[in-house]
Amino acid sequence: MGWVTGTVVYFLVWWTVLFAVLPLGVNPDPEAEATGGWRGAPRQVRVLRVVLTTTVVSILVWFFIDWLVLADWLSFREGWLAKPND
Repeated sequence: MGWVTGTVVYFLVWWTVLFAVLPLGVNPDPEAEATGGWRGAPRQVRVLRVVLTTTVVSILVWFFIDWLVLADWLSFREGWLAKPND
C-alpha cells in the first residue's frame, strides 16, 4: 500500500474508531436539565483521552489492514483467489 493510500485508509479508520470510542466512559449528568443543559450531556468532557484512545486503536487496526493488503494468501493476482486462466 502506498503512502497516500495508507494515509487515506488511516484517516477513515481513525474517524470510524472515533465514533466507536466516543461513548465509552461517559456518565450523563442527571442534574443537567435543571441547569438548562441536555440530559445526555456528560459530566466531564475528556477529549484528550478519547483522541489518544482513538489514535492507539486506529494504529492497531491500520497495521492489521496493512498486513492483510500485503499478505500473499489474500491476493487476487495469484494464489487460490486468483481468476483462473482460460
